[in-house]
Amino acid sequence: MTDNRIRKVLIVGGGTAGWMAAAALAKVLKNQYCDIQLIESDAIGTVGVGEATIPQIQLFNQMLGLDENEFVRKTQGTFKLGIQFVNWGHIGEKYLHAFGGVGKDMEGVQFYHYWLKMFQAGKAPDIDQYTLNCLAAKQGRFMRPVDAGNSPLSDIAYAFHFDAALYAMYLRDFAMDRGVTRREGKITDVTLRPDDGFIQSVTLDDGDTLEADFFIDCSGFKGLLIEQALHTGYEDWSQWLPCDRAVAVPCAKVADPIPYTRSTAQSAGWQWRIPLQHRTGNGHVYCSQFMSDDEATQILLDSLDGEPLADPKLLRFTTGKRKRFWNKNCVALGLASGFMEPLESTSIHLVQSGIAKLMSLFPNRYFDQEDIDEYNRQVDFEYERIRDFLIAHYCITRRDDSEFWNYCRTMSIPDTLQQKIDQYQKNGRIFRTNEELFNDLSWLEVMHGQGLRPRAYHPIVDTLSAQEIEKRLASIREVIHRSVEYMPLHRDFIAQQCAAQSSGT
Repeated sequence: MTDNRIRKVLIVGGGTAGWMAAAALAKVLKNQYCDIQLIESDAIGTVGVGEATIPQIQLFNQMLGLDENEFVRKTQGTFKLGIQFVNWGHIGEKYLHAFGGVGKDMEGVQFYHYWLKMFQAGKAPDIDQYTLNCLAAKQGRFMRPVDAGNSPLSDIAYAFHFDAALYAMYLRDFAMDRGVTRREGKITDVTLRPDDGFIQSVTLDDGDTLEADFFIDCSGFKGLLIEQALHTGYEDWSQWLPCDRAVAVPCAKVADPIPYTRSTAQSAGWQWRIPLQHRTGNGHVYCSQFMSDDEATQILLDSLDGEPLADPKLLRFTTGKRKRFWNKNCVALGLASGFMEPLESTSIHLVQSGIAKLMSLFPNRYFDQEDIDEYNRQVDFEYERIRDFLIAHYCITRRDDSEFWNYCRTMSIPDTLQQKIDQYQKNGRIFRTNEELFNDLSWLEVMHGQGLRPRAYHPIVDTLSAQEIEKRLASIREVIHRSVEYMPLHRDFIAQQCAAQSSGT
């Protein structure tokens, strides 16, 4: 039988995406199946200035077998229970898109339909009072889930904030310990096979030529392989996600880190705040059509909690995706595959998801087109549904204080998003399609948080009397409040479990 297995994988680019791919391949393939090599240049900077994640990253960490406390220490990490959105629905308003459950489902119907009936009648407080992560985040509390039976403490969803550069270094050590080889250098040329246009080799600035069977492009926005060599094409989504620039700067830590990311809407975009153990990451994402670089930078600097620790870093981007994520013998990950602004912390998840899908469809040297097409279909769906969720933050708003928000509020939106909004407005129904990333609770928290109100609720709710629903809601709320009171402060949990040695610097 002919041996058609992949003999060498070449990863182009380091950073978060490159070293996530290298670590995963090293773990799964154990460097015995094929040779894994990564090329990166210390002269080429990475975009990462501080990262926030979503709970799915725990699956990646578990697959690698990482010790979570060590991972948090090594990356100056903190814990994340959700994202607070300030001034998005209207100036002066704020809400939390919290991870995890909301209330407790009853009679086969989601909890929020019962809550919605009582909320519409003025007999229930806002949804955050039934959400453990919301209340814990606001009180600065955190703990990992414990075996507590039917208690909400048994199922606490969380993610992490961490220093992206330290995370890449951590994964680099992990991958190289398992046989991945790192090559320093810049790529100056890419050679394609004349018969089929597949990538044959790359040439470095020192003249060396490196061949491989399979290439993973983690070269950032420029897409050195997927675009510059293979001319795959790019689908522009800036008509729906018009922000095209970001300025980022870290600042000194001035208070205990909070267990959530903060996103504050500005007049032509929004500002992120990511608390780490040793500093705070900050950035201002904006639309250059409505705001200059200088104005955006000044807004960011004026709103920092502490002294800036570096010069502001300006990034330019176009929201969208490659027309194909896998083209011939090349898969693009990270910024090389596309970019949707970090509003819901999906960037690292899309790398993780791309790696997982690649593992399930890992090729041999035949590179069967059916597998490539399936990979592209799956990643396309994920990108498009995340895109819709992000657009919802912009179009579901009552802000009319700037040209930017007037554009966002009145722009045409994808049919898939319009259907989701229309269905919610009628009866409060939200359906998750084909395991799209964000579930019904995420959509509820964002649509409700931004001021969208349904005209009715699920009719089956009326099988219970208003008095019975009110009684059950009160009981659920009491259990959740007691559970939050049991949780330690976030700062104390870190100090006891995973404080980095230099966290006080």
